[in-house]
Amino acid sequence: MTDSFNVIDLFCGCGGFSNGFIQAGFNVLIGIDNNEAALKTFTANHNTAKTICGDIVQISYHKDIKPLINDKSVDIIIGGPPCQGMSLAGFRKLDDSRNRLYLSYIQLVREIQPKAFIIENVPGLVSLYNGKIKDSIIDEFNKIGYTTKYKILLANEYGVPQRRSRVVFVGIKGAVNNYQFPTPSPYEVTCEQALSDLPPLIDEISEHEQAYASKPQNDFQKQVRKNSCIVTNHVAAAHSDAVKSTISLVPDGGNYKDLPEEFRDSRKYHVAWTRFSRSKPAPTIDTGHRHHFHYEYNRVPTVRECARLQSFSDDFVFYGSKTEQFKQVGNAVPPLMAKAIAESLKACLETR
Repeated sequence: MTDSFNVIDLFCGCGGFSNGFIQAGFNVLIGIDNNEAALKTFTANHNTAKTICGDIVQISYHKDIKPLINDKSVDIIIGGPPCQGMSLAGFRKLDDSRNRLYLSYIQLVREIQPKAFIIENVPGLVSLYNGKIKDSIIDEFNKIGYTTKYKILLANEYGVPQRRSRVVFVGIKGAVNNYQFPTPSPYEVTCEQALSDLPPLIDEISEHEQAYASKPQNDFQKQVRKNSCIVTNHVAAAHSDAVKSTISLVPDGGNYKDLPEEFRDSRKYHVAWTRFSRSKPAPTIDTGHRHHFHYEYNRVPTVRECARLQSFSDDFVFYGSKTEQFKQVGNAVPPLMAKAIAESLKACLETR
């Protein structure tokens, strides 16, 4: 058994990726992001890690990162650089603003030369420009000494009560890549299994800290409550009576198609007026949460409920405005999926 591998997390947000790696026994040294509220959450929940708030394009390993980590080696780089606006023509141009975040990630891997790196992103990246961006990513890392595999993973196959798909690139330094992606679990966690012990918040005023509505009712609830005796970040939205009345017309697992015809065009989104199904994992938790509703109650999910559906434990507290908290949760890598990736990476590195 080797000593703990050291990790730096680029585009870390609130720290879902880091949290999963910590659960798997890795040592997270630093998180880097340009969002102050997200970094406050990251720091509060990973108090042994340092943070840098700034534009990654301007960040250098020797100037900015190395002084903060006391010359410790960086074994793993993880992160999900945004791909919005990426262009094929300028992919290899460091000065192309459309690609600069991805290219900065590659530059830091080139500069640090860790044992491995992991990139997480939206699955559409694989088919972008008929797969040429995906091929270019693999080629660019190959040029600096990394053999890279990719796979689209489904979060619900790793204990996350959410059907969220993401592409994951795993690069190992050297010519031979013996990495194997984690094996899916045959069991899914449903919305009801994830949320049923939380206060219903039907009429009562939400408090910053609340008692649980019941004892843990299943293994998932036992897991997320292991280090917590209170509920935080569980504040209900103040819906109008009209909105609550419309939500009440949507059945378990239904959406706008189940509404009377006069209500169907009130929100013009394909996911509009979608009620979670109690017997299935949730759909992808996004950063807005205005179109999905609790499987039983006539309201949008709270930050804590969304965090549960992302597999965050209840002792993970989110900071900033409620809007910022929702964005942090929705942008995060689900910790349990991250943990599964981390454990499979550890198994690979420990055999090298």
